[in-house]
Amino acid sequence: MVVRKKANDWNKPIENFSRLLDSLVFTNGRNAKLRLIGRYLEETPDPARGYALAALTGDLRLPGVKPAAVRALAGGQIEPELFAMSYDYVGDLAETVALIWPDGEYFQPKLTDVVESLLNAKKAAATPTLKYWLDQLDYNGRWALLKLVTGGLRVGVSARLAKMALADAFDASVSDIEEIWYSVSPPYYDLFDWLEGRGKKPDPAVGAGFRPVMLANPLEEALLSELDPKNYLAEWKWDGIRVQAASRNGQRKLFTRTGEDIGNSFPEIVQHLDFDAVIDGELLIRTPKPNESMAVESFSALQKRLGRKTPGPKLIAELPACIRAYDLLFEGDEDLRSLPFIERRKRLEAWARKAPDIIDLSPLVPFSNWRELIEIRSSARAAGIEGLMIKDKFTSYVPGRPKNQWFKWKREPLTVDLVVMYAQRGHGRRSSYYSDFTLGAWKDANTLVPVCKAYSGYTDQELVKLDKWVRENTDKRYGPVRSVTPGLVLEIAFDAAQTSTRHKSGVALRFPRIKRIRWDKPVNEAEALAAVIKYINAS
Repeated sequence: MVVRKKANDWNKPIENFSRLLDSLVFTNGRNAKLRLIGRYLEETPDPARGYALAALTGDLRLPGVKPAAVRALAGGQIEPELFAMSYDYVGDLAETVALIWPDGEYFQPKLTDVVESLLNAKKAAATPTLKYWLDQLDYNGRWALLKLVTGGLRVGVSARLAKMALADAFDASVSDIEEIWYSVSPPYYDLFDWLEGRGKKPDPAVGAGFRPVMLANPLEEALLSELDPKNYLAEWKWDGIRVQAASRNGQRKLFTRTGEDIGNSFPEIVQHLDFDAVIDGELLIRTPKPNESMAVESFSALQKRLGRKTPGPKLIAELPACIRAYDLLFEGDEDLRSLPFIERRKRLEAWARKAPDIIDLSPLVPFSNWRELIEIRSSARAAGIEGLMIKDKFTSYVPGRPKNQWFKWKREPLTVDLVVMYAQRGHGRRSSYYSDFTLGAWKDANTLVPVCKAYSGYTDQELVKLDKWVRENTDKRYGPVRSVTPGLVLEIAFDAAQTSTRHKSGVALRFPRIKRIRWDKPVNEAEALAAVIKYINAS
């Protein structure tokens, strides 16, 4: 019989969870964060620790309350203009609302009571329920609650770090945690029962469950001198999204790399998963050509299908999806992940010969030395391919991102000089700085049009200088956004350009990031829109 803690120890107040979040915000070291989370999970009974863990991993869903409802509630406390000014200053929705909300009768409700009341509330009652709790809590409690509701903790903890802390706290393997993660759900009673020796290990083999994926590290060319090319195989890095196609025990599933089931969005894939296996591959849009059995479109074509929960027959016919297989994880009941990659590859090649038409094999790229592979990589952009994958022949399929086993070697980025048009405050540790920039190109000699947003690529010291420049050159204010007088050029690196009906410019840049701050460059020497549009064909 399973015995759980009861009475006053049934769960901890929301204040304890708030203290955990606050501590994580101000703790920089990875090991220190692991200890903080582990101690909380050890000391907090069920089910509160399960809900806290779900929040840290991004798996706690409170669908009845949206950020718009939080803003509407705040509007009932202060004037909209005052709220906008407060939000502009603070830079974080949860913290802003927690600060402006008046204190009521202070008491500490249980984290479980708060979460379950919102989970069980019908849509019409969810917002009034949230208001009830905000009226009861102090600032710290309100802040923690609103972080849960808005779904953005921003405390410097990834889902994997939270799972590592769980594994460390209960002397378990993080690989075991990740293996069973998608077969359990909040508040994780069966998971904690197993970790504390009260129950069996949850079984991930029931049905076509998701298996944690193996990821690659970015490759710096200088590292090649330390690697023996005889130990590695290369294949193209296709420009789609990573998926896992699972067909086992009568179930058919199509998962993203994070475990989201997207089968309903791609029914033409799922209906052809008539096999007993689990495949790791790339989801692409197929464009049959006379001399090619399965040519594929660019990522922009796939974007038109992503997010469509129930695509119609016309869209499916115009943009048919396919899978390019990278790896074979299960064949029948046999788990192949412990085999070396070169053995799994042989099994995959044999399996692919009898695979359904919507799946083909990602070919290997033959090479004899790194210099030869460098030359091959230089042709990736012209071929419309994202780059290369380099994989250790002898590695097993390990969840996460193990060192020096798989590498992604993307093609060289394109670069363009653009003018800063708008700046917005960041979130979390950047909430006091203008760190997110909208950048434009010259449509004519006097008119800038936006082509991208960028918020990464600079150092902390550069961020301070950028923030100072924005404040000194502000033209107008729009809540947390400021327009600035054209006066600063940023060199932007990006992967590709594509046509866009959502942007005034008619073009959008993929994966834009700041490469250099061009303090030296006059704004009239920044890129013309016509030149940016030419990159569409170069992508």
